[in-house]
Amino acid sequence: MGKVIAIANQKGGVGKTTTAINLAASFAVLEKKVLLIDADPQANATSGSGFDVRNVKTGIYECLIDEQDPRTAVLHSEIEGFDLIPSHIDLVGAEIEMLNMPNREKIMKSVVAKIKDDYDFILIDCSPSLGLITVNALTAADSVLIPVQCEYFALEGLGKLLNTIKIIQGRLNPDLQIEGFLLTMYDPRLRLSNQVVEEVKKHFQDMVFDTIVQRNIKLSESPSFGKPVITYDAESKGAINHLNLAREIMQKNEMTLMSNAEKVIG
Repeated sequence: MGKVIAIANQKGGVGKTTTAINLAASFAVLEKKVLLIDADPQANATSGSGFDVRNVKTGIYECLIDEQDPRTAVLHSEIEGFDLIPSHIDLVGAEIEMLNMPNREKIMKSVVAKIKDDYDFILIDCSPSLGLITVNALTAADSVLIPVQCEYFALEGLGKLLNTIKIIQGRLNPDLQIEGFLLTMYDPRLRLSNQVVEEVKKHFQDMVFDTIVQRNIKLSESPSFGKPVITYDAESKGAINHLNLAREIMQKNEMTLMSNAEKVIG
């Protein structure tokens, strides 16, 4: 049975979709079977994984609203073991359509349940909001990974997200855990970046991943080619950072044993 990880932060531009695509690709390269669910109407995880959004006929919208079998929506990426349930612009209206549906917060959970046994990991790329679809993703998830960019307003809004997680734990999904806080867009040359790292580690201590994702040109370029960074440039810092993150999560979930000395240093 696969572990379901929602990647969420209602603040935009923190690296959620970049993390989702590249973590999924890294799991696949490490021989895990992974499904990425694009739960953002912007569909950047879909295009960034190599698919033309204009050609999407069946996606997460049809699974949520029309009760379509999720297996019929699965697309296979060029990386073996990395599958995707795509998104498209219709998802914008899904929240309104879901309002009057029974158990509206648990619709995604029932979709994921149908396909959970087919994968080692299911990642859900959430939109930058705390709307009904994000609530659905958190209700369906076993854990939530929270990207935090190494910039001035890094901690702004995290309180709201953590409060939402607490409410969901209390009312909808008592088993929801925080997988970890992932520091992104780190530039070691900037004092501010280092201050943010210290601040986040001080606040959240061992909930912060050891892996830090550095600013990297290849990582920024790869979505425009519809490729995860590991197939665009496997030796780039961005590829190495995400491979380390995948290994760290696998180790945390006792799927692999690896000493710190074995980690690839980027």
